[in-house]
Amino acid sequence: MLILRSSPASPFGRKVKIVARILGLIDGIEIVAADTADPGDTLRSQNPLGKIPALILEDGMVIYDSRVIADYLDHLAGGGIVIPAAPEERYPALVMQALADGIMDASLLQVYEKRWREEPLRSAAWLDHHAGKVGRGLDALGELGPGAPIHVGTIAVACALGYLDLRFAGSWRGDYPGLVAFLDDFAARVPAFDATRPAA
Repeated sequence: MLILRSSPASPFGRKVKIVARILGLIDGIEIVAADTADPGDTLRSQNPLGKIPALILEDGMVIYDSRVIADYLDHLAGGGIVIPAAPEERYPALVMQALADGIMDASLLQVYEKRWREEPLRSAAWLDHHAGKVGRGLDALGELGPGAPIHVGTIAVACALGYLDLRFAGSWRGDYPGLVAFLDDFAARVPAFDATRPAA
């Protein structure tokens, strides 16, 4: 059985879980919680970066990060399912995934700034810098709406928006009604989205 090291709130881990569910592989994956802040967690020996998600194969090989894991799972399921095979569809999906992953990274860095630094030490400029990345990323996704194809790019976008709902109280929603419609439609068509929703 494959082992996925992740945490319930991780948007990157959620992306992998959704991919695994869509591909019909989730029953062959044991999900084991990881604490990235704990120096004693075996995660650091599995992924030297100490980051999640990490997928441990049956032969002991460890695959990371979420983009590589999604590619591996798609290959395991026969290929061309969540990562399109044709170049004209593949690269837009992969670029969309990269953009959504960047939104997640920038969001996480804002969360970490507040979590790891006491109030007097927090940098407003740092927070604004990463908030700007999120805003520009959402602007770039603004034309996405209901009926978008289900692939690794739209899965990543849904996870990014879900994380903004979780950690930023959905503050993006008023400015991006098209993305709200996209997310509602995605959730209706992809039951794995609600099935992987982290507790508030």
